[in-house]
Amino acid sequence: MAAISPATGAPHATILGIGAYRPSRVVPNSAVIEAIDSSDEWIQQRSGIKQRRWAAPDETVQVMSVGAAREAIEQAGIAPAQIDCVVVATVTHLLQTPAIATAIAHELGTENAAAFDISAACAGFCHGVSLAADMVRGGSAGHVLVIGVERLSDITDLHDRGTAFIFADGAGAAVVGPSETPGIGPVVWGSDGEQFDLIRQKEDWRDVVGTPAVPGSGVMPHLVMLGNPVFRWASFAMAKVGQQALDRAGIAVEDLDLFVPHQANMRIIDAMARSMKLPESVRIARDIAEQGNTSAASIPLALHRMVEEGEAQSGDVALLIAFGAGLAYAAQVVTVP
Repeated sequence: MAAISPATGAPHATILGIGAYRPSRVVPNSAVIEAIDSSDEWIQQRSGIKQRRWAAPDETVQVMSVGAAREAIEQAGIAPAQIDCVVVATVTHLLQTPAIATAIAHELGTENAAAFDISAACAGFCHGVSLAADMVRGGSAGHVLVIGVERLSDITDLHDRGTAFIFADGAGAAVVGPSETPGIGPVVWGSDGEQFDLIRQKEDWRDVVGTPAVPGSGVMPHLVMLGNPVFRWASFAMAKVGQQALDRAGIAVEDLDLFVPHQANMRIIDAMARSMKLPESVRIARDIAEQGNTSAASIPLALHRMVEEGEAQSGDVALLIAFGAGLAYAAQVVTVP
């Protein structure tokens, strides 16, 4: 019987470059408080958010993705033609098919790269980084472009007191490629489907478009979230996941340089840091204050800001941890490019 030749990949994988796209429109708390009968003080106390970015009509999921990707590719020092696969994490590409990743791959000038979207909500970027690292080490791709991108303003109910002030838009990207030393640690990931309903799209698309027998509402679906149980779950369960990711990577908490959690809520970030007993020397991403919660885009945007502002240096060891609807989660230790 003939034997199948196995694929051979790089000994290790690492992040070679990162990029970001932040929409031009800055929306302060003062612009959202009237519709939810709230105040700037209440929003900041509850979430830590001072302002958020919302995309203009021409700042589409594809436009934002391409902008972030071009920066990541340039920083990685490779040509677009060297990208073998494009993975896009998003829940706001509103076409069921085809995947937006295919259009992005074409616009960037890749040469028929494999391209697909993944839907893991706020944990999507960390899922994508893990998939990319496995591809590079397994031999199915030499370089993988991972993008987290959202236009959550499209599916946010601006009158929902629990969510209207939280969600925002943007894109972050990373190029994952070969390395002689480990630059991406083992992933710790999973889901808690028993709590599926805590964060979700409220309306089925059939509620919008209707059926021959029942007319639709014609109103866009929107997100709903039960904030208190999500806060309790993320603050404590995710600290354990973060510690597991450190243990699997062989990194002691004292050796960590950066903590880059999903930018969901400043109180959750602080609670996780306390639960993990992070030393004061660990620098913590707090991009949510200026950007809002951008779901799959939040971790690359937060890491990019830390690099841009000098809080993160090349070679720093960072713990990434993301969690969201599903309830899906993922964490890994990475080296800053």
